[in-house]
Amino acid sequence: MGGLRLLAVAFTCCWWPPGSQGKTLRGSFSSAAARDAQGQSIGHFEFHGDHALLCVRINDIAVAIGKEAKLYLFQAQEWLKLQESGHGYSCSEKLSKAQLTLAMNQTEHNLTVSQIPYPQMWHVFYADKYTCKEDNENSQGEDIPFEMMLLNPDAEGNPFDHFSAGESGLHEFFFLLVLVYFVIACIYAQSLWQAIKKGGPMHVVLKVLTTALLLQAGSAFANYIHFSSYSKDGIGVPFMGSLAEFFDIASQIQMLYLLLSLCMGWTIVRMKKSQSRPLQWDSTPASTGIAVFIVITQSILLLWEQFEDTSPHSHHSHHNLAGILLIVLRICLALSLGCGLYQIITVERSTLKREFYITFAKGCILWFLCHPGLACISIIFNDYQRDKVITVGVILCQSVSMVILYRLFLSHSLYWEVSSLSSVTLPLTISSGHKSRPHF
Repeated sequence: MGGLRLLAVAFTCCWWPPGSQGKTLRGSFSSAAARDAQGQSIGHFEFHGDHALLCVRINDIAVAIGKEAKLYLFQAQEWLKLQESGHGYSCSEKLSKAQLTLAMNQTEHNLTVSQIPYPQMWHVFYADKYTCKEDNENSQGEDIPFEMMLLNPDAEGNPFDHFSAGESGLHEFFFLLVLVYFVIACIYAQSLWQAIKKGGPMHVVLKVLTTALLLQAGSAFANYIHFSSYSKDGIGVPFMGSLAEFFDIASQIQMLYLLLSLCMGWTIVRMKKSQSRPLQWDSTPASTGIAVFIVITQSILLLWEQFEDTSPHSHHSHHNLAGILLIVLRICLALSLGCGLYQIITVERSTLKREFYITFAKGCILWFLCHPGLACISIIFNDYQRDKVITVGVILCQSVSMVILYRLFLSHSLYWEVSSLSSVTLPLTISSGHKSRPHF
């Protein structure tokens, strides 16, 4: 199973998608692209406040003036209505319905987006005099290089904030998260290291759980570095953003490995062996096959979701089929663990063991159900708040889940007493053939 984890992590690393672009956009205005799509899509941004700003710089003024180059800004809801409308608007009619228009006849243009009652998504399109023509004559003219900044007002009302409405506050959140990790490391790192070095019944569990925690901390630190740079230039460090997502996925794989190792034997060996021997890893081909299938399935779905998701800072949100399948997988795993634990608890006579299993169930179910639960809860929030609610909520819930598991496995009054009652009921006990003995 350890080899499987390494294989999944290596596969994730080798096939990781490139980092997403920030809100300082660089590229070229293309007449051909604008003509093919009835307007070249440049980007989108959630403006808020009364002094939001779109700033665009171009170098080739003569070409822009000759093409009658313009930028068209549509509110997301209005653009969606145009796309879904059955009126069959022509190209020029669609462009005429833009809420804001900017003619590019200077080197630098500043367009103020004001009087926004609440944060809204805006789409930016480029078009010129060739966009709506049916013939191809002169439509393949020279492209116009550009640099565009999309800015929101900061706390003082000045348009210097590169974060959209849906991203505001994430920089501060990751700063506080990294600070909390640092303080906790200073307080508990030495005692945790000593507990791992001692070995004992929780040795393997603590090693895997600590690896997952370090990956989560690495993800938070990489996100903080990316957002710190992003707040200054609107681009950030795309590599660090991708590294943060890689660490997060690797942590998900580690935790799935841990929980499967603790729980897979329930459904496989329940009919063969006594109920007094729960929570063991049974190394039969069936249990190993199921574990391999689940871990690989989650790894593929996580990668698929990242390749399809174009949002730069929403890797905890689920906007596509892969994300929905991930939610379904987590719900199924939570139900499976819950059913297995319920059967164990109902036949367990020891109050101490029941308390151990119930606490373990809380940590497991919280880890698996935080994504689906927060995805449902986010529906009551506005569109621009949903991704932020899911991202922050998932990180906090998974951190609480890790704290629950750490307290359980480090508790001398609970875990050690359970281990002294019956060593074969401990997690990560290997069972094969007619002999079974604990491996730590």
